Amino acid sequence: MGRIWMSQMVSTIADLGRQYFDRSAGNTVLEDTRRLCHDLLSGRGEASGTALAREVVTLFREMEAPDRVAFLRMLNDEFSYKPVDVRAAATTYADDPSEANYQSLRRAVEAPRVELLRRMNMAPGGTGAILVMREFLLQLLSERPDLKPLDTDFRHLFSSWFNRGFLQFERIEWRTPAAILEKLIAYEAVHAIEGWDDLRRRLANDRRCFAFFHPALADEPLIFVEVALTKGLADRIQPLLDAPITGADDEDLNTAIFYSISNCQLGLAGISFGNLLIKQVVDAISAELPSIHNFATLSPIPGFCRWLERQLMNTPPDFLSKDEIDLLKQPDWVENEVLRQGLKKNLMRLCANYLTQVSKRGHALDPVARFHLGNGASIERINWAGDISDKGLRQSAGLMVNYRYAPDQIVGNHEAYVSGGKIASSSKVRALL
Repeated sequence: MGRIWMSQMVSTIADLGRQYFDRSAGNTVLEDTRRLCHDLLSGRGEASGTALAREVVTLFREMEAPDRVAFLRMLNDEFSYKPVDVRAAATTYADDPSEANYQSLRRAVEAPRVELLRRMNMAPGGTGAILVMREFLLQLLSERPDLKPLDTDFRHLFSSWFNRGFLQFERIEWRTPAAILEKLIAYEAVHAIEGWDDLRRRLANDRRCFAFFHPALADEPLIFVEVALTKGLADRIQPLLDAPITGADDEDLNTAIFYSISNCQLGLAGISFGNLLIKQVVDAISAELPSIHNFATLSPIPGFCRWLERQLMNTPPDFLSKDEIDLLKQPDWVENEVLRQGLKKNLMRLCANYLTQVSKRGHALDPVARFHLGNGASIERINWAGDISDKGLRQSAGLMVNYRYAPDQIVGNHEAYVSGGKIASSSKVRALL
């Protein structure tokens, strides 16, 4: 309700400010948008500024792809900082490091587009539109690296707009408004939700779902995590998803399995919420259900097969025979259960090597591993035939992994991984090596 009320209030302010400007007849959408952006930066009152911001947002949403590209180029080029001003301000500050000169240097260093985006954010729906801008920008960066300065400014703003102090932690239940439940179905990125019946199962008494929201994005989750309450570690995803409902007060339930974490806003790529969410979920479940004292994931291994393909092309591990290498080079080997079973021992060994290796920068090779190890988890167990869906077979030959979050080891694991690239793993995983 708070998010909706705030949105309605901002919309009213924008309506009041429309009387202070007119859109020019005969101009292109981009020309109108450029003029409005300059007007918005010129420093008007709150009502007129909010109305201008809404017009810019509306025009952006109406743009076709070529105009959106031109709009982002305009932000990047026309609203950039001026190197000559930065040099002059830096020289002045170096000669006289006073507070006034420091503030002048700050103003010179910050590109005008940063303040422009702040003012655009005043519009009703402005935050969502700016997220769409960055989502569109991210699709261009590989071909347009010259736009990276604009992306840097987006990330800088988002790191403050979406810090933990502004996020709202909420449990999602079957009685949650349908508008939010529909978003869960749409945004689920790990294990697709097959309609309303499947969603209802995932929100049953032996399940939990938690999400972060932001006040400026009504009914739009930023990230959500799905949890299954089980007896011991789960090793396969399909039986976990299809299991009959068990009461949450069942005394045999002692483990919380994080089986899906989905980021919902593509425009927030690179802005991490997962570590905050996992820690808060652990606290919430511990407070509600004292019998749950084990916390672990059942996670995919999305980069394993790609890594294995590169290894076979470059330097195959010496513990693989020539026949095994030839089998693994066949394009459809993952779809053949008999072949996979014959390769089980070495596939498990290969996967353990993959998960425990680090790059030259000290990072785990697998993206999911990087996330959980960076948050203080350890690699507990690699599971054979954990996910035999088409996606699971293509990504990891059906393998899945449990990452364990032990409250008394999280800080030590995190520090060892971040500072020295050391990966915590169980004796079972080390034995595979």
